[in-house]
Amino acid sequence: MQSALRITTKVLPSNKIEVQLPPGSEGEEVDVFIVLPEKPKAEQRNVMEIIENARKRHAGRTAEDIDRQIQAERDSWDS
Repeated sequence: MQSALRITTKVLPSNKIEVQLPPGSEGEEVDVFIVLPEKPKAEQRNVMEIIENARKRHAGRTAEDIDRQIQAERDSWDS
């Protein structure tokens, strides 16, 4: 029967790992499997969803409201 040993270790500087096996293993060939942790996937959003969300955030604002906000921002640059 083939035995297996699971060891959890940290990646050292220069992307190296160190594994210490139990006594009596010296000189034997072993297979090493590295299982990397899963990284969270970046959320992929549909362009139309992004546009719709932007519209919802700015719903009810008139052109005059937007012009006032832009002018206030420009005025703050001169201060």
